[in-house]
Amino acid sequence: MSTATDTASDTLARKTKDGSVISGGHLVAKALKNEGVDTIFTLCGGHIIDIYDGCLDEGIRIVDVRHEQTAAHAADGYARQTGKLGCVVTTAGPGCTNAVTGVATAFRSESPILHIGGQSSLTQHKMGSLQDLPHVDMMTPITKFASGVFSTARVADMVSMAARECFNGAYGPSYLEIPRDILDAEIPIEQAVIPEPGHYRSSVRSIGDPADIEKLADILVNAERPAVLFGQQVAVSGGLDAATSLIRALDIPAYANGAARGMLPQSDPHLFDRTRGDAFKNADVILIVGTPFDFRMGYGKRITAPTLVQIDQSYTTVGKNRDISLGLAGDPGAILAAVEQAASGRIDKGKRAKRVEWMAELNKIEATKLEKLMPMFTTDQSPIHPYRLAYEINEFLGEDTIYIGDGGDIVTISAQAVRPRNQGQWMDPGALGSLGVGTGFAMAAKLAHPDKEVMCLYGDGSFGMTSFDMETAQRFGAPFLAVVGNNSAMNQIRYGQIAKYGAQRGNVGNKLGDIPFSKFGQMIGGYGEEVHEAADIQPALQRAREAIAKTGKCAVVNVWVDPDEYAPGTKAQTMYK
Repeated sequence: MSTATDTASDTLARKTKDGSVISGGHLVAKALKNEGVDTIFTLCGGHIIDIYDGCLDEGIRIVDVRHEQTAAHAADGYARQTGKLGCVVTTAGPGCTNAVTGVATAFRSESPILHIGGQSSLTQHKMGSLQDLPHVDMMTPITKFASGVFSTARVADMVSMAARECFNGAYGPSYLEIPRDILDAEIPIEQAVIPEPGHYRSSVRSIGDPADIEKLADILVNAERPAVLFGQQVAVSGGLDAATSLIRALDIPAYANGAARGMLPQSDPHLFDRTRGDAFKNADVILIVGTPFDFRMGYGKRITAPTLVQIDQSYTTVGKNRDISLGLAGDPGAILAAVEQAASGRIDKGKRAKRVEWMAELNKIEATKLEKLMPMFTTDQSPIHPYRLAYEINEFLGEDTIYIGDGGDIVTISAQAVRPRNQGQWMDPGALGSLGVGTGFAMAAKLAHPDKEVMCLYGDGSFGMTSFDMETAQRFGAPFLAVVGNNSAMNQIRYGQIAKYGAQRGNVGNKLGDIPFSKFGQMIGGYGEEVHEAADIQPALQRAREAIAKTGKCAVVNVWVDPDEYAPGTKAQTMYK
């Protein structure tokens, strides 16, 4: 971080004889600051060090991790938590390839991150230089924009261009490759193209065709059994308040997935979660906002409502995989606010009474389904039932706890029980299904919200992928609580193998060692505890919370769960259907 006396102008004078020139790395930093970037996540490399020098002068925090996958996931998590552009900076070659999974996760999750990658000097192009790879070609399929930068004068302009594309339509990542000689070169500052903040973007809060706003208002006003699903886009684009206002004004039962979880308090009569299938089966109007008809939605094929409306930031997503009655492309929050205004005061008493009856019907089904789950939530069986772990985690969450799920079956199970208390307090891998997101997400969440508690539930498989960067989190004052649901297996895949090939061949390629991960928490100077009995889960979580508050270090609670219990979706193999 820069000091009060270490200004950008001081640095320019220090770097050059007359203070009138600027380097490519410093132009990167200036452009990032103009984009509102206050933190970059990185792993050092010789190709990119001038960017660090620039970030120091611009007051941009540099968080250096142990693996680039964590850096990319952290940039994604930071974007989700702050609503701003996330940024990951990697060196060339393996630095870029190590970050690919994190960038691809952001791509499928529609998260706005800018990946800046190094490259060998242009003077060494095609000569077999250190870490030379065709990065732009590799990154193009998993980004919204990918380009090289071939002029130092254009560095800041290209950063701005790439950042702008991250917010064009559905959000997503961009990639810029900047050769080392472009970064290190110094040019007269008056030759540099540095776009002025606020003067090179148009508004993205479009409502689409106003006539379609009226059509949707008419549809919702006349519906007797409407239902709505809010997805990731609604949260990431800042539209949750408009979504909440709409469903309360029109008495519509609402469901949420991804980052939209936590949009309403659990006591709100408009919030539902266990009855989505029942609602979708019996609704006369279904509104899908900000989530695609992908595998999580059965590609839309299971929706049988006579009227289906879709709102999405991307034109290409609207109506993809199935026909719809009406589609609107634009900003979810702006569209929902406009629809509420258009529908205001138009629902008669009869229609509203039918909606109250409809929500009461769904509430009864919710209660019945919860009652069926309670024996698993409260069982004292040993080994511990994973549903009991999920239930205890939900009981443990505070009003400000940010919950992160990183794993396969254990995270699917947790979705049955864990209910975040407020907006922005649920994070998961998203549609790519990446394992290893948790450490980067948790570190980013804590850096973005230092006064909030951060908890990550890992499977033991995912914990082994990126957990060494818990030390990074501690190093930057971002401790969090890691809970490991340990069944010594990649259980979501194991079930399918056993079902298809039998027990003798079903344990091939998915069994892991019995590792007491609590010792890892202790090894990095934090807290660690093993849990073998269900009754001990809650006390262990409380002790971990107290240890974090006392020491400022991470905590690992390793909970041994039954390897022969699985989520319903895993048993039905719904992810492949």
